[in-house]
Amino acid sequence: MFHPLSIYVGLRYVRARSHEFFVSFITWASLIGVCVGVAALIVILSVMNGFESELRDRLLSLGAQVRVTEASTPGAAAPALTQAQWRAAADTVAATPGVTAVARYAELQALAVRGTEMVPVLLRGIDPQSSASRAELGRVIAQGQLSDLASGSERVIVGAIIAERLGIAVGDSLTLLVPTVTDSGAPAPKLREFTVAGVFEVGLQDHDGTLVFADLDDVRALGAEGTASEGLRVRVQSVLGAPAVAGALRSRLASTYEVRDWTQDNANYFRAIRIEKTMMSLILLLIVAVAAFNIVAMLVMVVTDKRTDIAIVRTFGAAPRRVMGIFITQGLVIGWLGVLAGVGLGLLLALNVDTIVPFLEHTFRFQVMDSDVYYITAIPSEVRWSNIVAIAVAALSLTALATVYPAVRAARTAPAEALRYE
Repeated sequence: MFHPLSIYVGLRYVRARSHEFFVSFITWASLIGVCVGVAALIVILSVMNGFESELRDRLLSLGAQVRVTEASTPGAAAPALTQAQWRAAADTVAATPGVTAVARYAELQALAVRGTEMVPVLLRGIDPQSSASRAELGRVIAQGQLSDLASGSERVIVGAIIAERLGIAVGDSLTLLVPTVTDSGAPAPKLREFTVAGVFEVGLQDHDGTLVFADLDDVRALGAEGTASEGLRVRVQSVLGAPAVAGALRSRLASTYEVRDWTQDNANYFRAIRIEKTMMSLILLLIVAVAAFNIVAMLVMVVTDKRTDIAIVRTFGAAPRRVMGIFITQGLVIGWLGVLAGVGLGLLLALNVDTIVPFLEHTFRFQVMDSDVYYITAIPSEVRWSNIVAIAVAALSLTALATVYPAVRAARTAPAEALRYE
C-alpha cells in the first residue's frame, strides 16, 4: 500500500495549490484542531494530576500510609490486645521490607468545649518522640512545638479550624468531654481540661477541623476500658507502594490484627478524581474527533477533485491499494503533524503552568484560586508520560481511521467513468 510513489504523490497533495483555497483552509483547520485537542488534553490531565498529588500529600500528611488495628470480631466481644502483643506486632512491622517507621497511637471520639462553643473532634494520642510522629506532625505545626507534648503534661495540639471556631490560641485552656458508660450502661462522660500547646495547619478540612493531638499516655488515661481504639501507624518508603507493604503485613501478622492502607481509607476521594479525569478526557477527545471529521471532509474533496489524476494513474497500471496509499499518506501527514504539534504545545504549557498562570493573573488582574475560598492557591501540574503516550496513541488512531473511507473511495474510482467527459 505504501509504495514510494504513493508516498511521494500523497506528500505532493498535502500542499494545496493556490486555486484550491478551500481545501487548503480545511487542511489547516484539521491540523490546528488536532493540535489544540491534544494540547488541551495534556494540559488538563496534567493539572488534574497535580491536584490529585496535592490532595494525596495533604491527606497523608496526618493520615497513616498503613494502619494496623485490632480486628473486629462478630458476636461476643474479644479481649483487647495487651501491650506486650502490640509491642511484638510493632517489632514485626518494623522488620518488614519497605517500612521506614512505626508508631503506636490511640484515638478517642470527644467534644472540644470552650465556653458555649462545642466542636466534635477526634483525639489522637501519639508518641511525640517517635520518628513517625515527627515526620507527620512536626512539619505542619504552625504554632508551638511537638516536644511540648509529654506524658502527664495534659497538653494538646489542635487544628487551625478548631482553634478558629473556639477562639483559642497557644496557652489557652481547652476542655475535652469523652462520652463513656458505666458497667450498668449508664452514661458517664469524662471531662478533662487541657492546655493548648500548639496549632497545626494542613490545609484540609478533614484534618484541620477534626484532629486534636495529645500524648499517648494522656489519651489512654482519659479513655475508659474499650473506648479508645489503639493501633500502629506505619510509614513506608514509597507512598504508591503502600498496598504492597500492607499485603506483606497481612501475611506476617496474626488474624487478630487488621491492616489497611491509605488507598482503602481514602478510596472515595480518588475514585471521584478518576471518574472526573475519565469524563474530562472523553469530552476533550471530541475536539480531536471533530478535527478527524475535518480530515475526512478534506480528503473526500481532494478525491473528487483528483478523479482525473486517479484515472490516469490507474490506466498506467497502478493497483487500487497504491491509490489508497496516496490518500492515506496525505491524511496521516496532516493528522500526525497536528498530533506532534499538540504534544509539543501541551508539554510546553503543562511544564510551565506555574509561570503562565501568575503572568495571566497579573496581566488581566484576576485570581484563579482565591485564597479566601480555596486552600490550594496555586494551580499544580504533574506531567505523567503514560498519559502523554495514551493521548498521542488515541489521537494518532483517530486520525488514521479518518483516512480509511476517502482512500477506499479513491481506490474504487473507475478510470473509464472518470475520463468519459475529459
